[in-house]
Amino acid sequence: MKKIKDIIKEKPYVGWVLFILTIVIVFLAGLFGSSIIERRTEANMILQNIKPLSEWEPRNEVWGENFPRQYQSYIKTLDTTFKSKHAGSQKVDMLEKYPELVILWAGYAFSRDYNQGRGHYYAIKDLRNTLRSDVPQPSTCYACKSTDVPRVMNELGVEEFYKKPFKELGHEIANPIGCQDCHNPKSMNLRITRPALIEALARQGKDINDATHQEMRSLVCAQCHVEYYFKGENKYLTFPWDKGSSVEDIERYYDSVSHTDFVHTLSKTPVIKAQHPDFEMFKMGVHSERGVACADCHMPYKSEGGVKFTDHQIQSPLNNIENACQVCHRESEASLMKNVFDRQDKVEELMKLAMNSLFKAHIEAKTAWDNGASESEMKQVLSLIRSAQWRWDFVAAGHGSSFHAPLESARILGTSIQKSEEARIKLTEILIKRNIPLPIVYPDVSTKEKAQAYIGLDMKKLNEDKKTFLESVVPVWDKKSEERHDKMKESYTN
Repeated sequence: MKKIKDIIKEKPYVGWVLFILTIVIVFLAGLFGSSIIERRTEANMILQNIKPLSEWEPRNEVWGENFPRQYQSYIKTLDTTFKSKHAGSQKVDMLEKYPELVILWAGYAFSRDYNQGRGHYYAIKDLRNTLRSDVPQPSTCYACKSTDVPRVMNELGVEEFYKKPFKELGHEIANPIGCQDCHNPKSMNLRITRPALIEALARQGKDINDATHQEMRSLVCAQCHVEYYFKGENKYLTFPWDKGSSVEDIERYYDSVSHTDFVHTLSKTPVIKAQHPDFEMFKMGVHSERGVACADCHMPYKSEGGVKFTDHQIQSPLNNIENACQVCHRESEASLMKNVFDRQDKVEELMKLAMNSLFKAHIEAKTAWDNGASESEMKQVLSLIRSAQWRWDFVAAGHGSSFHAPLESARILGTSIQKSEEARIKLTEILIKRNIPLPIVYPDVSTKEKAQAYIGLDMKKLNEDKKTFLESVVPVWDKKSEERHDKMKESYTN
């Protein structure tokens, strides 16, 4: 083989090519190194200019002074313009969209009011405005709505916080979900600020301190986006994971502690109301199996002015497909959107079937009771309706279950339909035994108003009472919150 110097003697221009190529490589390496140094210098300058934050600083705008890019993206959760085929950030009256829900929740506050959730910035406003918060509630209801919660928990003690009446702490809870909920103010590392998650994992023999950074990028979401219940007289917030986190595991747990959220006023079924088991459903999907975290899709990285940071406009990935999806998936935006909608459409179809079957089961059970059915006859019927409604609600109450785990969602809804139809078969036998003409006549629940009137809700009075509350009580809360913030601001400035 010829040596390089022999080649250069034969072809002098090769030497010049190598010389120029070497210069280009050195220049690019220097440029790359300079960029790294510049980024590190900028990061160090940011850290050096950070104003100290108190341990439980609840005001997001104060955090924003240190991290303006993250804060400016966070306040975009105010944007409610995006609406996809099945979800989005727009406010949607779910009782108006599905009036049968009023019947399924007869006897529970959800039959009064239930809207699709908006962005995190609206957490406190929407909680105050809903008709559900007019029912006597514990302060546990605030647990996932505000950065003020860890501060008040630290002041009162966790158990004392939970058992306080909802309206007693209204003036203390003013700042919506934000920075302090997930970040350590000293190091900015992710942290868990809600004890229920730490306690649930500890009962499973897991230490939250052993979680990796990637796991924490989902666990900070799991503080709130989970199934939970209020345990005991003190309404202690508890995650029912002691027997596992599947729909069957949690049902077994609830049965073992004889937990019931409400007794249905029509069918007399002891119902378990699912909250929003997003983390549980996410863990059953393919993205979780591949090691993807919640933040990877709902808070993808973005660049601004040469700086890479996490986008805190927590939202549907469908409103940011380029950064949320196409980083991994090479398909076109139209193709990815179709893939999502195909799965959501099929789960939605099953969900409607399950809801319709439950609606009929509740009305048929009421008819059986009205015609003298005994408790012994109805025991198995009510058990089946309880299981069926729990399964339907486990999927329906989730934010994105049909995407996170479409196969598991379909399986759960299939068993819901099976159980409610088994209940209806037994109800048919009871009705025939009592010579009740079949098929029975179902009430007209074609609108939310008709359904609410059927179950006996006086919506005019409920809305008037809420208006009085918002006009008289909330301004007092806000004034007290502002006074407290002024004192905190003075302390912060000093």
